[in-house]
Amino acid sequence: MSAILRVNGGCHCGAVRYAAEVDPRTVTICHCTDCQSLTGTAFRVSVQAQPGALRIEGEPRIYEKVAESGRVRRQYFCGTCGSPLFTRGDESLAGPWGLRWGSIRQRAALTPWRQIWRRSAPGLDLRLRRRSGAG
Repeated sequence: MSAILRVNGGCHCGAVRYAAEVDPRTVTICHCTDCQSLTGTAFRVSVQAQPGALRIEGEPRIYEKVAESGRVRRQYFCGTCGSPLFTRGDESLAGPWGLRWGSIRQRAALTPWRQIWRRSAPGLDLRLRRRSGAG
C-alpha cells in the first residue's frame, strides 16, 4: 500500500476549491502535444486521485478532448479565471482523476516520479545561466 497525502487547492480566483487524497508516487510530467497546447507551455504535471477521493466545491467547466487514440479526456477548469484543475476520462472509462499540480497548495511535497510522451518534449535546457540584468 502506498502512502497517501491529503491535499487541497483550487483555481486562481477561488471560485472552485477541492480536497483530495493522492498517492505522491503518481506525480507525472506529460510532454504530449495535447498537454502542451492545453497549458501553453512545454509540459503538464499531474497527480492521481482515485474515484471517491476528490471533493469539489464550486462548479468547474468541462472541455472534452478526443485524443488521437479516440479516448475522450474531460478537462475541468474554472469558468471565471480559466485555471486548469483536473482531468478524467469520459463516464464510461472514468478511472482516476488527474489533479493539476499547479492548483495544489501542497505541490512542494509532490515531486514528479516519471515522464510520459517524452518524444514530444521540446529540446529545452532548463539549466539556464543567469544573464546580466536578469532578476
